[in-house]
Amino acid sequence: MLAELTATPRVGLHRYTFHGPATPHILIDASNALGGRRSSEATVRVLPDLREVEGSVRTFGTFAGRYGGLKVYFVARFNQPFATYTTLPGDLTSTNPPAAAKGHVMADLGFPASDCDSLITLSLAISHVSIANARDNLQAEVGDRAFDEILAAAQQAWEEKLALIKVQGGTERQRTIFLTALYRAFQMPTVFNDANGDYIGFDRQIHRASGFRYFTDLSLWDTFRTIHPLYTLIAPDDQRDMVISLIKMLEQGGWLPRWPSGHGYSNSMLGTPADIVIAESYLKGLRGFDVDKAFEAMRRTALAPTPPGALFSGREGVDHYLTRHYCPAGVMDESVSRTFEFSWSDSSISLLAEALGRPQEAALFLEHSRYYRNLWNTNTQYFQPRAPQGTFVEPFKPLLLTYLDWGGKLTRDYVEGSALQWRWGAPYDAGGLISLFKSRDYFVSELDQFFARSSPALGAWNPGPYYWHGNQPDIHAAYLFNAAGRPDLTRKWARWIMDNKYGDSYDGLDGNDDGGTLSAWYVFSALGLYPVAGSDKYELGTPLFERAEIRLKGKPLLILAENHAPNRSAVSKVLLNDTPLDRTWIRHAEIEQGGVLRFVMSSGEDSGKTSTPGP
Repeated sequence: MLAELTATPRVGLHRYTFHGPATPHILIDASNALGGRRSSEATVRVLPDLREVEGSVRTFGTFAGRYGGLKVYFVARFNQPFATYTTLPGDLTSTNPPAAAKGHVMADLGFPASDCDSLITLSLAISHVSIANARDNLQAEVGDRAFDEILAAAQQAWEEKLALIKVQGGTERQRTIFLTALYRAFQMPTVFNDANGDYIGFDRQIHRASGFRYFTDLSLWDTFRTIHPLYTLIAPDDQRDMVISLIKMLEQGGWLPRWPSGHGYSNSMLGTPADIVIAESYLKGLRGFDVDKAFEAMRRTALAPTPPGALFSGREGVDHYLTRHYCPAGVMDESVSRTFEFSWSDSSISLLAEALGRPQEAALFLEHSRYYRNLWNTNTQYFQPRAPQGTFVEPFKPLLLTYLDWGGKLTRDYVEGSALQWRWGAPYDAGGLISLFKSRDYFVSELDQFFARSSPALGAWNPGPYYWHGNQPDIHAAYLFNAAGRPDLTRKWARWIMDNKYGDSYDGLDGNDDGGTLSAWYVFSALGLYPVAGSDKYELGTPLFERAEIRLKGKPLLILAENHAPNRSAVSKVLLNDTPLDRTWIRHAEIEQGGVLRFVMSSGEDSGKTSTPGP
């Protein structure tokens, strides 16, 4: 049998070719749950006169299980009548109402026997609102169109996404990795509203999206770093709709979410990254959403604990953070990482307050954004857990990875990484971070060793305590050399990461892509740019391709690499619209209307050592 699949946004299309003499059967298991998870309330009903099966199920996935499960309704329509059909349990045909049952709820559909190949297609539409909406989705997106027509439309839709950035030069392998990364960057989040605009909100009520698409499944703790900056640059309409969706979640659920999944707060990970995503969107010129409502929600969550019983866990430990100006160890877990995450969000809130003409709040949150510095131990030259009374916690093992600290006794103040990997955790305050070290040269030396001692192996089971590209806390680290006056090292190590931590085989990523975060890192870095999340700033790196054309709403942005060679990463100078830059960063406003960003490549690895550091 040959199985072929394609899709529209809300409908999956299957085409099965049964070879030779056969009696084709297709089994629909409405109660199936992937990943060892569970489901309940499954129903199935066969409608033979319509050549349809309809039903529903409540799924309890990794995230949906945290808020009571997610109901899915479906309608499956076939191109042939059923020769036979049976259901488990019992006879659930069009004359019987669908019934929920324990165990597997299935429909076994038989089709006419044939002496030659049999071709059976089905279109399966889903909705999270109702069976009626699932049927409407099926009609709106498929109707009478054939499989091949839908396939061609899906291919065209992806071609349009991949055409947002066109590259020339480089090797075939590099172009393959780049286009794969761009493809993966658009696989999440999820459009959650039906074709008519209906969606189930965080208040469990049905709402209708008008003038925007309602998105969910935003892996914000990961994606605020690279994915949302990429959308803001090349897919601003998508980004605007995602920001509106976050604000709808606020209106209907009471809080801006951290990791919204389906119609609920999953409360996965830590911090309040929605602050960063929304602030950056506004700072880069996106409008059409209620920024004042969003700001008030950010302010409320940042300045007081979330009430007990709230659906959103908020900034856990924020009362200690506000009182002591850091998150204290012992009274809360993940204290160092939480301090960094709170401070990063506070930096973006400060910038947004300034843009909104609220200077007092801008100053307040700027002060809070520097609280991470209070965990710096000048003796160890690390950010170290600090007890409520102010003493640094011992024993301290900065090279111990959280995943290898069985029981978490020595690394419970860090999240998914070693203290060494969190040592570089403030890209939003790069100058302030560098000033904590004994000297600028010492900072450069330590960061350089951080990369030099890391393993070049792709996707190692044990990534070690040094640079780990497969996880979020340190993926910005190569771009910190810019602020230390060593852009040559930014270019060297950014290229090293592109060359060693991405591939074109089944193991082509160094770890979990986390909603496209690692893929978007590659897209940006291959262009010679890297976003400072929560701001309107991009760090400059080294372009991978001879030419890149980015489709923007105004004129295209051309990124050119003069004297390009596949293994050449050094840059002698950078020009924006033929004006030489004396800095290693640019603002979004400088490129959002298009233009030409020109990198003059050179063979010397010491090119650009004296470039002016960013502010």
